Amino acid sequence: MRIWVDADACPNVIKDILFRAAERARVTLTLVANQPIRIPPSQFIKTLQVPAGFDVADNKIVDLTEAGDLVVTADIPLAAGVIEKGGHALDPRGETYTTDSIKERLAMRKLMDELRSSGVDTGGPATFSNADRQAFASKLDRLLASSSHA
Repeated sequence: MRIWVDADACPNVIKDILFRAAERARVTLTLVANQPIRIPPSQFIKTLQVPAGFDVADNKIVDLTEAGDLVVTADIPLAAGVIEKGGHALDPRGETYTTDSIKERLAMRKLMDELRSSGVDTGGPATFSNADRQAFASKLDRLLASSSHA
């Protein structure tokens, strides 16, 4: 298993959890972004800078993902592409995406886009909380443990 991170929008606290997990599990972690990202010195942690542009990082992650890899992203279409290739997708808030949850999230995303385009203020995402951080760390640990026994 390799871990890929949609790093442009990934909270720093989640990156820190991923850095520690990559070292502990001795698994390759690659942060993909369209800007330089600071990482700790490690043989397991890398960055891949892609050109700026709509979905450039997302498309690169889907291209590089193999079955069994883990992708950390809040981007629903990216998660859908990863699952289609047999990978695992994990939201920074700790939700594991499945084929069914992707369909639900895409439908909700479409509805919210329609509401926003008609002038409805739909608000934004909830503030990132300690519970989100803990949910992510717990789910990541379970995924890494199950991949090491595979």
